[in-house]
Amino acid sequence: MTEDFLIGGENPTTPQELLEYLDELGLEHETFSHPAVFTVAEAKELRGSLVGAHTKNLFVRDKKGVMWLIVALEDRTIDLQQLAQSLGHKRFSFGSSERLMSYLGVIPGAVTPFALINDLTRVVRIALDLGLGGFDTWNFHPLHNAMTTNIRSEDMLQFLIAIEHAPTWIDLAGKT
Repeated sequence: MTEDFLIGGENPTTPQELLEYLDELGLEHETFSHPAVFTVAEAKELRGSLVGAHTKNLFVRDKKGVMWLIVALEDRTIDLQQLAQSLGHKRFSFGSSERLMSYLGVIPGAVTPFALINDLTRVVRIALDLGLGGFDTWNFHPLHNAMTTNIRSEDMLQFLIAIEHAPTWIDLAGKT
């Protein structure tokens, strides 16, 4: 079991602290509780009629330790080698659960762009699927996989800017 501390020894942000921060920023959001989910298939079964883009979020790294959070529409099939090349790397592998906790403060199954709030050293880069642009709202776990937060796309982008994680946009439609 990994220690639940960030790379600098700090405690990760809690879901409640995240939601309070979104409120402080004046961002619209609504959070729903549900049983913990670990896969896209499990999330599909539980979400009911929740509108907006549903995503899968991949925490990857290259051989040199450069880390990316990839946010893709849930039905995209991702070729890690093509993805790495499109972002200027030779190849990607998935980041370990220890690295995930150390840098983003979440466990596997709870990976989310909201976790970038815990990347205090700002070393994790984020890439967003261009397909997200077709949705007014997006859905992500708010640092815990037993909840889903629905947030307007422009508010999520404002959040990312506020935490100094401007995204790179990539076309993942051609990667399916």
